[in-house]
Amino acid sequence: MFVSRVILHADVDAFFASVEQRDDPSLRGRPVIVGGGVVMAASYEARRFGVRSGMGGSRARRLCPQAVVVPSRFAAYVEASRAVFAVFEQIAPVVEAMSIEEAFLDIGALAGTKGAARQLAQRLRGAVREDVGLPITVGVVRTKIVAKMASRAAKPDGLLVVTPAEERAFLDPLAVEDLWGVGPATAKRLRERGLSTVGQLTQLSEAALVEILGKGTGRHVHALARNIDPRPVQPNRPPRSFGAQRSLGRRRLVPAPEELDDTLARLADRIVRRMGKAGYAGRTVILRLRFGDYSRATRSHTLPEHAAEAEPVLAAARALLAAAMPLIERQGLTLVGLTVANLVDLSDGKQLQLSIVPAAGAAAKPQTPAVSPARGGTPAS
Repeated sequence: MFVSRVILHADVDAFFASVEQRDDPSLRGRPVIVGGGVVMAASYEARRFGVRSGMGGSRARRLCPQAVVVPSRFAAYVEASRAVFAVFEQIAPVVEAMSIEEAFLDIGALAGTKGAARQLAQRLRGAVREDVGLPITVGVVRTKIVAKMASRAAKPDGLLVVTPAEERAFLDPLAVEDLWGVGPATAKRLRERGLSTVGQLTQLSEAALVEILGKGTGRHVHALARNIDPRPVQPNRPPRSFGAQRSLGRRRLVPAPEELDDTLARLADRIVRRMGKAGYAGRTVILRLRFGDYSRATRSHTLPEHAAEAEPVLAAARALLAAAMPLIERQGLTLVGLTVANLVDLSDGKQLQLSIVPAAGAAAKPQTPAVSPARGGTPAS
């Protein structure tokens, strides 16, 4: 027997690039890059050359000069996402979307054995391939943590079912970086202590990991390594905002203009990529600043239409920053935060009109009263 709770993590492979290859047969089997300025997605043929999402377009083309670069087509991706999720909902009674192309599915009520779980996962993969024309990888385990890791291990276009009896054999050889939620900084601290595999982590007590990583992170990693994850699959609550921030140091004078602009560009790109993966566009751009004396200011601007690309978000952020420069020049700057709120779900059938990028030199007029972080959502680092 399997267990009463069986969780399936399904993730379409290289989603944006796979949609492009599906819709244009001449791209199949070739390295494809979606997005010119910044890579939004790369096919597995391009990934073999080191191309990754979020990479600058010029670097990606140097790594893979034979790649075909295509512009993004959000309408096509949204339509493909709708079709994929329609399959999910036909297979499982409970579906929790993680992004525009991946989800957790609770199939515990349908899969009492490993064979039944595998059959359901194979049925899902076949339906996505047949009905939507896209490759999808699936991991089937009893927890979200390991289901996500299993699907990642099975990519591309694969399936991995891990029973409770097989969990340790699957987890123990993995590198600490492979634990879902362990970032580069945490992995570095663990490796500095000679801890390179998940199996080694399970030999330590929670107190020992807390001593190495701190209270919150130590407890989290202790639970991850032991596959302690009681979270159920549950329908999604729509996000209120998407944000990112960057600390410039505890005590700063006025940063160079090019450094500030580069910071804004990176934040805007990060936010828009996250919105795109989650299937949202936003209209209100919120700039948060922390000054050298630790006082704070918030400025906001609402675009004419909802935006799903970085250019209008960045243009509004630049205008807000320009309006705040007198304060920055007097007080210095220690943190820049950017948030996009007033969201619209692209999967609900609403018509999206991209906002127009303001002409060069045109400043967006900050609105009053300013939107506070509490109302606009707390930006995530």
